[in-house]
Amino acid sequence: MSQLIINERQAGEFVVLDLEGNILFGERTSSLRRAIRRLISEGKKKISLNLKDVSYVDSGGIGEFISALTAINREENGHLKLLNPNEKIYRLLEISKLHSIFDISRDENSAVGG
Repeated sequence: MSQLIINERQAGEFVVLDLEGNILFGERTSSLRRAIRRLISEGKKKISLNLKDVSYVDSGGIGEFISALTAINREENGHLKLLNPNEKIYRLLEISKLHSIFDISRDENSAVGG
């Protein structure tokens, strides 16, 4: 898959970005960054990244998650959730100790009220 596919939907208070493909440094992280910044500029402060159809995230992708978390946390009542990471992605977050700063859930309905 040559690009990151991003589909947007509402689930309760959260805007969910359903991501499909690999999140790699370069254009793929740029498209994710643009989508998140657009939502923030529209006043949408509760965003979930659904990683169910993402098979791989590199350091650029992890950096984009951190950047998104920082941007969203600057907003009053802002919140970022990571949904449905596969074992490989969760393990990467765990090894890097980032699982402690992200709100990660494998149950979307209870996480976002969808």
